[in-house]
Amino acid sequence: MDLTEYLRAQLDREIERSRRALEQAPEAKYDWKPHEKSMIFGYLANMVATIPTWIAMQINQDELDVAPASGSVMEQTRLDSSADLVAALEKSAAGARAALEKTSDEHLKTSWRLLARGQVVMEAPRFEMIQDTINHWTHHRGQMTVYLRLMGAKVPALYGPSADDKQFR
Repeated sequence: MDLTEYLRAQLDREIERSRRALEQAPEAKYDWKPHEKSMIFGYLANMVATIPTWIAMQINQDELDVAPASGSVMEQTRLDSSADLVAALEKSAAGARAALEKTSDEHLKTSWRLLARGQVVMEAPRFEMIQDTINHWTHHRGQMTVYLRLMGAKVPALYGPSADDKQFR
């Protein structure tokens, strides 16, 4: 199995898991958070919906400055419903799939850089950065399922049964 095939398969599995979690997002809870130091639910759910765009960026760009001196270039659209979140996931997933379809293993082995204020904070082959992105996505989706539980929403089966969903997926 080559890198592109491996990453596409992993992406597809995580898209389905993310879809099941986002479908449970309750209405009117965008600003809810479990603790004063926690991020708000809407921001977290939006990240789960749009993280696949990072994969396309890691393939199509050579670097990203997350804190440019000119100010942030990353904006997040407020998504208030589970339908909006799932639609955003489908759009971001389509972009990631398209980028993976057009790339090669050779390109995935080339370097990609994450910058902050022009300084390199991470540099690694693209395939490693993409794997880290998928791990980061999984982390935030897990965080989101904790929020779902605390809000009284259903927690879907993701890697095995949950108290609300007895299916083993």
